[in-house]
Amino acid sequence: MDSKVEAARKAAIRRKLHLRRYRYVSLSRRLWLRRCVFLLGAVCIGLAAVGFAKLADAAQDLYYRMLHTSPWLPLILSPIGFAVLAYITARWFPASSGSGIPQVIAARRSKIVAFRKRILGWPTMVAKIIMTTIALIFGASVGREGPTVQVGASVMYAVAGYAGIGRHNGLVLAGSAAGIAAAFNAPIAGILFAIEEVAKSYAGRINELVIASVAIAGGVSWFILGNYAYFGVVSANMAHAADWSAIPICALLGGLMGGFFSRSLVVLVRKPPSFIATLRRRPAVFAAVCGLIVAVLSIATGGYASGNGYMETHAGLVDGNHIPFWYGPCKLITTLLSSASGIPGGLFSPSLAVGAGLGSMVTPIFSFVEPRALMLMMTVGYFAAVVQSPLTAVVIVMEMTSDRNMVIPLMATSLLAAGISRLIQREPLYHALSHGFNPLPSELKK
Repeated sequence: MDSKVEAARKAAIRRKLHLRRYRYVSLSRRLWLRRCVFLLGAVCIGLAAVGFAKLADAAQDLYYRMLHTSPWLPLILSPIGFAVLAYITARWFPASSGSGIPQVIAARRSKIVAFRKRILGWPTMVAKIIMTTIALIFGASVGREGPTVQVGASVMYAVAGYAGIGRHNGLVLAGSAAGIAAAFNAPIAGILFAIEEVAKSYAGRINELVIASVAIAGGVSWFILGNYAYFGVVSANMAHAADWSAIPICALLGGLMGGFFSRSLVVLVRKPPSFIATLRRRPAVFAAVCGLIVAVLSIATGGYASGNGYMETHAGLVDGNHIPFWYGPCKLITTLLSSASGIPGGLFSPSLAVGAGLGSMVTPIFSFVEPRALMLMMTVGYFAAVVQSPLTAVVIVMEMTSDRNMVIPLMATSLLAAGISRLIQREPLYHALSHGFNPLPSELKK
């Protein structure tokens, strides 16, 4: 009898706790306030991504107009611009240099509040947007997609702080994913990027945050810009069995070139040779040298080697136009120097452009394969080799081109290229660069 009474009492307690939990979830003012703030943060990421995109496009157009008006102007404009940006970055906003993705990785890895605030604070975010835009005006070979990741992470970090929401790491990851989704109109790629690249794992407890932020930020971008494909609709196909012979070549060339790029950038930034290390002690001087080389290549290629490479990639992938054979190597060099110079700017769009250029370069060898199919495979192969995130590379290119015909060839090329790249650069690029962002001595004491 006593056991039945005890069982009934425990059952009543469980029912009471269940009702209390349901009531808390449904009616808690604090919980709904947090959710509303989170939704507002995701909307802000979408608006910031759209605004950033428009600023970047206007800046690149301005550079091309100046180049058309005065073809030799970059010889003066780029070195001075690189030097000024590098000095400002090193002096006041060191956390805004480069892509922004390594900073997000470093911030998630550290538990030091002061360090996180410096990496993801509002001053850094605003400086990132403004200086990346100015870098495009000066002819740098950079993109705005990587910086948008840092902007998204900064917005969500601020949301976590103002609203008193816990799980800062989860919100930073969600903001990163939302940044990619809004920048490329690629929601699935944003989720995969967060899991495969930033977190390097699947965290089920933050899954809802990531998906919700991607859906909201991507929805804001879609509402303003429309449901578009980043590069346009591509309809490539591997029509014959012989076409598949191009996969190992694209993977090999893309893997070698992407691995070379990653290895070179890590060496230049973290362990440069002595003569480059001497130059790097004076950031403005080193950046000016990089800017001068970029300017020379930009003039020699009629401006092709500068900017984010969107127009050239679009012309090759969508319109099927032949890209000059020298475009891929020249774009690789200008992107490497722009990234190593210490100025703000991302790698995504320029890397995709390099891949498309390399693909066009091998079209005479595989004349029996559709050129757009070659460029797609090389774009995926090179990009996967640079970031060593093969699944993200495949999905991001598929979503940017709305092409579903090339899934298997792209997967095979991506996996092989990423594997080849790991033989050259063992640690993924963004994670290797993240070690350059460490807490200051003053931050360690707090």
